[in-house]
Amino acid sequence: MAGTPLLNNWPRSRRVASRALAPLLFAIVVFLACLIGIHTRPVGFLATVWPANAVMLGLLIRMPSAGRLPKWIAGGIAFMAADLLTGSSLVKALILNGANLAGIAAAYGVYMRSPAAQTGLRQPASMLYLLLAAAAGGAVAGVVGGVANPMLFNGSALRGWVFWCATEFANYAAVLPVILAAPDQLRWRQRLQDSKSLRAADIPPVAVLLLSFMVAAWIGGPGAIAFPVPALLWCALVYPVFPTAALTLLFGVWTLGFISAGYVPAHPDDEMMLVSWRLGISLIAVTPIMLACVMQSRNDLLAKLHHLATHDPLTGMLNRKAFCEDAEKSLAGTRQPCAILMFDLDHFKTVNDTFGHATGDKVLVAFAERVRACLRAQDLFGRLGGEEFAALVFDCTKAQAVALADRIRSATREPVILDDGKSLVITTSIGIAMDDPADGRPVGVDGLLARADTMLYRAKSAGRDRSDV
Repeated sequence: MAGTPLLNNWPRSRRVASRALAPLLFAIVVFLACLIGIHTRPVGFLATVWPANAVMLGLLIRMPSAGRLPKWIAGGIAFMAADLLTGSSLVKALILNGANLAGIAAAYGVYMRSPAAQTGLRQPASMLYLLLAAAAGGAVAGVVGGVANPMLFNGSALRGWVFWCATEFANYAAVLPVILAAPDQLRWRQRLQDSKSLRAADIPPVAVLLLSFMVAAWIGGPGAIAFPVPALLWCALVYPVFPTAALTLLFGVWTLGFISAGYVPAHPDDEMMLVSWRLGISLIAVTPIMLACVMQSRNDLLAKLHHLATHDPLTGMLNRKAFCEDAEKSLAGTRQPCAILMFDLDHFKTVNDTFGHATGDKVLVAFAERVRACLRAQDLFGRLGGEEFAALVFDCTKAQAVALADRIRSATREPVILDDGKSLVITTSIGIAMDDPADGRPVGVDGLLARADTMLYRAKSAGRDRSDV
């Protein structure tokens, strides 16, 4: 783990405190999830939400680090504490939470052995593995439920198994995707920064979803629970997996409350009807998440294809076409002086002939990395072909361009360490062409590159390892 070396450098007392704190925080989160399941119960049994099992399972999957046994113990204590503090007897708490932990263990075992444990919810098949784990967890919890139902609720064992299995499956299907798709701390910060500049296309899907909730409540009837489905599918097409999963969870909670409030004819005492509603709602809610996973996989593939189409496969820098297109757009949108620097590695053919093309490739990569390190993030840099590269530097005067060229030449002369341990020193010649909007812009990027190319050959003719402007 990336954090292990840092943890090992801490004083022993801090390491012990850190390891003790993780199960404590784990227990607190599970305990709060239990209280939500116990206390947020609208009128009617159907609307009962029990997120604790899915929360504990999600945390175990998201934190596959050392100390799993303390987390399991902490989770068990949290389950027992929540039931006992809210009035359950010891025997009832043991039976109910035994079912909870058994179901979590079964779902955890199935999910961690599936490909989704490595890919997360970024592949179309990921939700299928999640549903398989949810079914396993529900089935195992249902076994205990079948035993407990006659003892605690005077019902049949079969009905107990069916009801518990369906309930656990619905809870896992609704809550677990939100936890597994939640971004880590770094991505949370990026999301918060991105949220300050929402796109216009981000608002209509969620607005239509909320409107569909209101229309469903106004019209009522059994078909009303399907009113939000088109809006959820729209959300899946526009939003990433995590927001879509959160909105589908909202849909599930809203639908259960919608039915319990009497908008849909239902009989809370009919367990099979409750099972039917819960399974139907959970399977409806799964569909947008699966679509969001498909869209995420598609977007990832398109991003890879776009990178391959616009970047040099060897150095990872922009290729000639992408560099020229980006440079043309940037020059058209700036009123500041700019400089184009064109680079050519001196005697590069000799390097290839003497050391081989593999060494030549290593030299090209090293050179590209050194130049990129000398540039700012907003500057453009690309490989034009062979050993020729170019950079577009924004807000740059002639003196600054010359100074930058000198820094790049100095960085280029640093020895390149070869695979056999030997070192190789290379140099570069640089041609500089200036562009100032105040003087007008009669030529575009191609004209500036032509000027820089002329200066480059003047530098090479003057002895190489120099720049000319």
